[in-house]
Amino acid sequence: MTKQMKFTSPPKSIEELKHRMDLIAGLSLGEIADELEVEVPENLLVDKGWGGQLIEAYLGATAGNLPEPDFQEIGVELKTIPISSEGKPLETTFVCVAPLSPVLGETWKTSTVFKKLQHVLWVPIVSDKHIPIPHRQIASPFLWRVEDQDESVFESDWNELTDLIVYGKHDEITAKHGEHLQLRPKAADSSVRTSGIDREGKPVLAPPKGFYIRTSFTKQLLNQQFQLEN
Repeated sequence: MTKQMKFTSPPKSIEELKHRMDLIAGLSLGEIADELEVEVPENLLVDKGWGGQLIEAYLGATAGNLPEPDFQEIGVELKTIPISSEGKPLETTFVCVAPLSPVLGETWKTSTVFKKLQHVLWVPIVSDKHIPIPHRQIASPFLWRVEDQDESVFESDWNELTDLIVYGKHDEITAKHGEHLQLRPKAADSSVRTSGIDREGKPVLAPPKGFYIRTSFTKQLLNQQFQLEN
């Protein structure tokens, strides 16, 4: 396959982003890494976010760790999603870090989760364990906008999880909380701590957590996009 030119500047429009999506479809992670002149890790246990960072660099995402969409100029978030050869998501999708201290005046509409999920570029990557990392191939990327019904569920989940945080009950949150959205540990190892509050509103150090989208929702998205059977 002929190598594609890497993109050194962010896309200026949705049309330009769609053009880049067409060019990247079908490429392997190894081909993109070669183009960017970066080394492919031996495994992704340590470099878990490597694939997403590779795609971000290649497509011209600029936000980095900022609490706003990756393609800042056009308001689009980029989410890579590892899938099986049958098109099923292999893991939950990280959205953003969850603050464990109350954010004064924050609402669903001002939250980072809301900003991140308004308009998303999904980049599925066929990532079965038996496929070497360099040979893992990008399927067809697609753009998605959250619809009213789905947004109401995300908002309800966010309110439920945020209320538990506000009342210092973050240690009571389990995988059972939330329908589309869930709160999960987000740290390199179990020794990492971040600032939070306890039930009495006093400062406390607690394991960092992040907002994640459940695989049940991303499976639904993939089924709709690629007309897959459940």
